[in-house]
Amino acid sequence: MGILWTLIIGLVVGAVAKLLMPGRDPGGIIMTLLLGIAGAFVGTFLGQAVGWYGPNDGAGFIASVIGAMILLAIYRAVTRRRAR
Repeated sequence: MGILWTLIIGLVVGAVAKLLMPGRDPGGIIMTLLLGIAGAFVGTFLGQAVGWYGPNDGAGFIASVIGAMILLAIYRAVTRRRAR
């Protein structure tokens, strides 16, 4: 159930991260949603590494948004570099 919950939260988180970091993304809505799902996993991993979450706990909404924003910033940097 933990992975399923992370996927559902990730879909919402991708949209929120996109709203918080406006700008053009060359991937469209699908890439934004995938980055949100990955951000939820990153938030879970970082939260567990720091000790905020236990081994079977998923990231909260804010940690997932932060993880998605980190991945979105990395994605933008990589795609800008590739476009040059």
